[in-house]
Order: sequence, then C-alpha cells, then structure tokens
Amino acid sequence: MSIVFTGDEFGDGTNLIGQTLKNKNVRASFFLTGKFYRNESFQKSIRLLKQGKNYLGSHSDQHLLYCDWAKRDSLLVSKEEFKNDLEKSYSELDRFGIKKSQANFFLPPYEWFNDSIATWTSSVGLQLINFTPGTKSNADYTTPDMKNYRTTEEIFNSIIDYEKKHTSGLNGFILLIHVGTDPKRKDKLYKRLPELIDYLKAKKYRLVTVDQLLSDK
Repeated sequence: MSIVFTGDEFGDGTNLIGQTLKNKNVRASFFLTGKFYRNESFQKSIRLLKQGKNYLGSHSDQHLLYCDWAKRDSLLVSKEEFKNDLEKSYSELDRFGIKKSQANFFLPPYEWFNDSIATWTSSVGLQLINFTPGTKSNADYTTPDMKNYRTTEEIFNSIIDYEKKHTSGLNGFILLIHVGTDPKRKDKLYKRLPELIDYLKAKKYRLVTVDQLLSDK
C-alpha cells in the first residue's frame, strides 16, 4: 500500500511527516502544486523529502477545479488551460531536479476529474491516479465550521475499521492525507502518522511509493 500526501496552500506538517518517514524507514508519495513548490518556506522540506527517496509528483500548478461539483461532465477548463497549468507545475519539479519521466503519475487537484481530464492527462504522457475510497482520511482538511467536519479520531478509526472489516484489508490501497491544513483545524491527522505507520507495520503491510505500488500490479 501507499500513503500519499497532497499539498497546495498549507504545509505545516511537512517537516514532521518527513522526519517521521525517516525515523520509521518508510517512503511515501507527495503530490504538490506548483504553488507549493514555489513557496520558499517549504523548499527545505521538499529537498529533504527528495533526499529520503520519497516520490515527488504534480498536483497541478494552481490547484484548478477541472469540472463542476454537481455536473461532473461539465468542464471548467479548456484543454489548453489544463496543459499550460500542468506544464508550469512540471517546471517547478524540474527546479528540484525531478524530470517529468520520473514523476509520470498525476494526482488531480481536489481529486476530482472526468473522462476528458483522464484523456488529456494521457495525451501528455502522464498517468492519472486517485486515492482509494472507503476511509475518511481525505477529510483531514475539514475545519470545525464545516458541515462535513471529521475529527482526527474519527478519521483514524475509519482507517483501522476498514482494514479490519475487509478481507483484503488495505492491500493495494492509496491512502490520502494532507501535508497541511487551515489553521482553524487544530486537530491534525498527520500528527498521528507515527502511530498509523506502527499499526500498518504490525499488520505486515509493505509501505511503498506509488510508482512501486502500481508497477507491482
């Protein structure tokens, strides 16, 4: 299975996440926007993640919403806008010495896309991926003022419950967590990463990067 982290505006957990991965001798995958890569306050952490041989990929440049939330087949960007934005994000990866060929998996912003976006992604030589549904891990960005707010305890338990209730457990899973959240959320899921890794290791899961996971299939 793979633990995948996404980041755009917030990166408050990046140092802690990177140090935890190093301490636990585990590698993860990071899909970050061009805005994130350009943010000077995050660049030292990004370099350390790269040194730790974690997977670094693109999450777009400007974190665009590609299609309507209610009508998923309704595009909000043109193919040219999509490609230009994506090229800008890979220019930022290149500044960190990461070539497009080394980061050919693409996780779309908001984890929201349609068949057109999948086709456009393929046309530029990339493979679109997404997180595995079933847990509430991707709700760790929510804040107490939101109707869909989920506490870290609730999210953490949803991961454990899924693993226990399904015969295949979390085998082949792509588990998504955010590298940072709005300051209004004091309850950070990434702070429980050491506990989560220990649990997964005890269950004999092999934690690998997405390129390793998907090449194994």
